[in-house]
Amino acid sequence: MFETNDIQILLRSRIPLIVIETHEEVRAIDMFKKVAVGNALPLYRWSAAQAMQRIDVELEPVWTMDKPDALLKHVNANPKPGIYLLLDFHPYLEEHAIVRLIKEIALKHEETPNTLVFISHQFEIPPEIEKYAARFELSLPAAEQLTDIVQQEAREWAAKHPELRVHQEDGIVETLARNLAGLSVADARRLARHAIADDGALTHSDLTTVMEAKYRLLARDGALSFEYDTARFNDVGGMARLKTWLEQRKSVFLADTPPPGLDPPKGIMLLGVQGCGKSLAAKAIAGVWGVPLLRLDGGALYDKYIGQTEKNLREALKTAEVMAPCVLWIDEIEKALAVGDSDGGTSRRVLGTLLTWMAERKAPVFLAVTANDIQSLPPELVRKGRLDEIFFVDLPDKDTRKIIFEIHLRKRDANVANFDLDRAADLSDGFSGAEIEQAVVAALYAAHARGEGISPADLAREIVSTRPLSVVMAEKIADLRNWASARTVPVN
Repeated sequence: MFETNDIQILLRSRIPLIVIETHEEVRAIDMFKKVAVGNALPLYRWSAAQAMQRIDVELEPVWTMDKPDALLKHVNANPKPGIYLLLDFHPYLEEHAIVRLIKEIALKHEETPNTLVFISHQFEIPPEIEKYAARFELSLPAAEQLTDIVQQEAREWAAKHPELRVHQEDGIVETLARNLAGLSVADARRLARHAIADDGALTHSDLTTVMEAKYRLLARDGALSFEYDTARFNDVGGMARLKTWLEQRKSVFLADTPPPGLDPPKGIMLLGVQGCGKSLAAKAIAGVWGVPLLRLDGGALYDKYIGQTEKNLREALKTAEVMAPCVLWIDEIEKALAVGDSDGGTSRRVLGTLLTWMAERKAPVFLAVTANDIQSLPPELVRKGRLDEIFFVDLPDKDTRKIIFEIHLRKRDANVANFDLDRAADLSDGFSGAEIEQAVVAALYAAHARGEGISPADLAREIVSTRPLSVVMAEKIADLRNWASARTVPVN
């Protein structure tokens, strides 16, 4: 109803060219049928496959107008106003004569109000006709409509299987509807149908499959990836302060309407020594909150064409908003956003695009940023207000090292009771979490080569023979820890 009103406003505003980027071609055509009939305007549809056909009264196709230039010449000469839906017309815009014909139709619009409507999955407006065109977006279904879609699919499945009933876990219909937000009616219906048809049930275990399928529908390029495996905090040693911080904000982030006086959390930066669990912690946020994790690859954003890099970032951020609520993880952000003068200003424009989005976004997208060298980042990004907090992930203390040893030994089916974890923690002073894991792995290899199980001696031998990063690069690590001590919040 609202969309047809918006289309009528465009027509009354005498806009000669309307562009609709959508995969819902049938829905767009049906909307214009309603408008054309209601305003007694002839409506024509043109495609390379079916030529020109009047569809408000269902006449036969005019096959003499199967070429785009023939169609446009007819419209330009036609003294009677009408609406022309041009389907997948974008390939023909590379021809100057075609663009010129479109411009002449637009210039005559005051005299003869013929309206060209371009309906394609993607449409770049040539600069010659850009000032005469307006873009129109089909609205996405609201939460109430999505809930109805899920319930309709459940009823239809039950009607086809009268001997069974759809099992529904408490609250799953509303949760599934919320996870379908951002999809078209057709796509939402298809994913809801698949979730039910798989086993005749709607359970919370269906959500992961639905979100993976939703991401595949939305993903447009290689800059953004869906992380299928998200860590739980029981896989992360230490970080007690960070865990508490996240638990306190979980309900507010996931709430449809935050409590009065509380803004939803925006994001955090995880700064620290390499190998101490920054990336694992970023993954764990999504796992603990039970939301999708998207990873933005800064290197994949960059393109040699001017403006394309910023466009890639905008599309990635738009996809993240449609996937909301979610966690958007940018790993080693300094590699993507360190501002310099050697790239023609691209990095500055990318930074500006990201900062604008961070300030204006409304969707619940929590930004998890990791960095190894915060001093190379622009101050606009790290100031308070852009992100909620900057956490420092330091080398693990003795108690945390014991936990990390236990995690990795259990993960590899070793009998933890056989190991003196206090001694292992003492021997590994200055080790990062990654170095502790590699010591366990190396000890397992040594034991396997002998055909035996891992022993405390194997583990001690590998620890003693390892030179951790805190020794190899002692000066750099010390400078980083000193810098962070007065400027960041420790995760422990």
